[in-house]
Amino acid sequence: MHCAILKAEAVDGAHLMQIFWHDGAESLYPSVWLRDNCQCSECYLHSAKARKLLLEALDVNIRIKDLTFDRKKVYITWPNEHYSEFEANWLKKRCFSQQARARLQEELFLPECEYWGSELQMPTLNFEDVLKDDEHAYKWLSSLKKVGIVRLVGAADKHGEITKLGKRIGFLYLTFYGHTWQVQDKIDANNVAYTTGKLSFHTDYPALHHPPGVQLLHCIKQTVTGGDSEIVDGFNVCQKLKEKNPQAFHILSSTFVDFTDIGVDYCDFSVQSKHKIIELDDKGQVIRINFNNATRDTVFDVPIERVQPFYSALKEFVDLMSSKEYKYTFKMNPGDVIIFDNWRLLHGRRSYEAGTEISRHLEGAYADWDVVMSRLRILRQRVKNGI
Repeated sequence: MHCAILKAEAVDGAHLMQIFWHDGAESLYPSVWLRDNCQCSECYLHSAKARKLLLEALDVNIRIKDLTFDRKKVYITWPNEHYSEFEANWLKKRCFSQQARARLQEELFLPECEYWGSELQMPTLNFEDVLKDDEHAYKWLSSLKKVGIVRLVGAADKHGEITKLGKRIGFLYLTFYGHTWQVQDKIDANNVAYTTGKLSFHTDYPALHHPPGVQLLHCIKQTVTGGDSEIVDGFNVCQKLKEKNPQAFHILSSTFVDFTDIGVDYCDFSVQSKHKIIELDDKGQVIRINFNNATRDTVFDVPIERVQPFYSALKEFVDLMSSKEYKYTFKMNPGDVIIFDNWRLLHGRRSYEAGTEISRHLEGAYADWDVVMSRLRILRQRVKNGI
């Protein structure tokens, strides 16, 4: 009943359509938007869910010539006699009110975010359940989106388990280190992760202009002493930095920093990028952290007087994320897989001793947030409909 039309009429010289709904709400729709989104087969390819109408053919000053309605639909005739029908549910969902737009954006992008510190209770699910059951897979990806990290237990301690998760979501993100990569002690390592030393908090691959959004790490073998993993909620730390030192937050969210990565792996590569360490959207909300001290370039493209203030701001940010209040420490066991938001979380590793043979081995991979969100939306619909 809440989507039933009580009355519909053309207003503002037929440049707008106004709908009065049975639930007491009102909606306005511009005529140009209605014509642009005509759902007839001439204007819309239903098999692809894509618009066929060319913008060149759109009259941006168009008016409604004739309008009729019933409880479930609106029927519009345009000046050139083109005819459009719009369903009540479709229109109500796309209402231009601020409340309706916010509700739809939440449905599409699932922006809910739970900040955490050292008190984190890491969401944990069974590896096989996630592969075989849609409800578990939905819980996996929705928790990843909300909390930023999920642990899966029960994977085999062998290569290839990460690839199964890639197929579960769609496909993995190929980089210069391959479809998957092995985190273990290597002679003449081409990445600091391939050593036994401590890794300070970082995000992966800011040397790319589009760093991978999601990282997957599967523990195949674990050292007895050392090698503990450390993670921190970068969005939470950014919020605290902004409260504690707004100037430092401003510097890190406005200064472009050079990153570089040069070497040979999947193929030879020479990568350069520029990022703000704290990336904001147009509303001033943090949307991504870009920071890896190992690949931060020696090249620093700023005026000399901005160098010292930048280092001071960055040092405060790093000290804050390294404090006991914000970091969470844990040790992966063979068969564990962690999946985390590489745009939000920073991760590190405690050092461990090198032996005569490999004592610690993780297999890693990346996924793109677009691929993950696509699977999350599909799983949500399946679970909701009980498919």
